[in-house]
Amino acid sequence: MNSGIFRPFALLGALVLMLTGCTGMPEKVQPVSGFDLDRYLGTWHEIARLDHSFERNLTEVSAEYSLREDGGVKVVNRGFDQKKQQWKEAIGKAYFVESPNIGRFQVSFFGPFYGGYNIAMLNADYSSVLVIGPSLEYGWILARSKTLDAARCEELLTEAQRIGIQTENWIWLQDCRRPN
Repeated sequence: MNSGIFRPFALLGALVLMLTGCTGMPEKVQPVSGFDLDRYLGTWHEIARLDHSFERNLTEVSAEYSLREDGGVKVVNRGFDQKKQQWKEAIGKAYFVESPNIGRFQVSFFGPFYGGYNIAMLNADYSSVLVIGPSLEYGWILARSKTLDAARCEELLTEAQRIGIQTENWIWLQDCRRPN
């Protein structure tokens, strides 16, 4: 039998896994249920994040979420690059992975490549959130205001630690500190 016949199917399978594999969710993350997209839309300020190359050197980071005509979510991430002394902006799109009442999205800023955006913790008034990416290498603490009180920080950090993110790995951008 000629194994060369199956090679295109193997390559196609590998490509599909590559394009969809990053939309995963870490084992201990349980996305919030009862999610209300309309309440989530608007501006969020980055309080803390895990280090990754696409936000390195950025301060004053915000994310603006709005509805797209196709039913998805437009994502505009913006931050000030301290080294280059200029604002950077990235525009992406997000779509629900499951049902609209589950806080789990696939987000793309680069063509057909999607990454997971899993809302692991969200307070009842939609003023702060813990977002975990497709792996424990990606995490964000966001808030509606540029500061977050220490008690709420502690709740989000405790959940992040339960999921498997070490507290010392966070990069703090805003005035949120753990209580002593």
